[in-house]
Amino acid sequence: MNARFITLDGIDGAGKSTHLATIRRWFAQRQLPVVFTREPGGTPVGEALRDILLNPATQANLRTETLLMFAARQQHIDSVIRPALAAGTHVVSDRFTDATFAYQGGGRSLPLQDIEILAQWVQQGLEPDLTLLLDVPLEVSLARIRAHRAQDRFEQEDADFFTRTRAVYQQRAAACPERYAVIDGNRDLAAVSADVEAALARLFGAQA
Repeated sequence: MNARFITLDGIDGAGKSTHLATIRRWFAQRQLPVVFTREPGGTPVGEALRDILLNPATQANLRTETLLMFAARQQHIDSVIRPALAAGTHVVSDRFTDATFAYQGGGRSLPLQDIEILAQWVQQGLEPDLTLLLDVPLEVSLARIRAHRAQDRFEQEDADFFTRTRAVYQQRAAACPERYAVIDGNRDLAAVSADVEAALARLFGAQA
């Protein structure tokens, strides 16, 4: 079986953390070799950069923020993602480059062509086989975010920021429907989990 690279993405409050458990269970039931990781993060360097990027006290301009995201991603690809795939181990990442297009490109309005240049340079053709995009209405996202006791640097942004972020996610999914499974996250847990599992089943087909 060829190792697959799967990413899970969506605006804050979409339910990624909840449905990572669904994905873990799906792989465990089939005894498939898999590595679960996250961005920014996934390596010691990436986790250190994550602490900087998510800290509300961090003051970084937009280009610095974006370059730090890709610095963490470069380390992640070289140290975790490519070695795992080469060894025949599937990889599931909580966020990947779609998040940079959505948050820095959409939310912060960095030109998308600038992000594309960095993506090509860092990824060298690496793309997910499947992106599970959890989508919820803005009001649901904000309500879930505000329910948190403490919000990170991105979660503290206003509604317009998340409107722009969500729009870029939707645009990217519409432009490449063969890679994305857009899942309505504004439903009960069982219904969303069923859609997540169905998308994984389609990717693996008879192999799983």
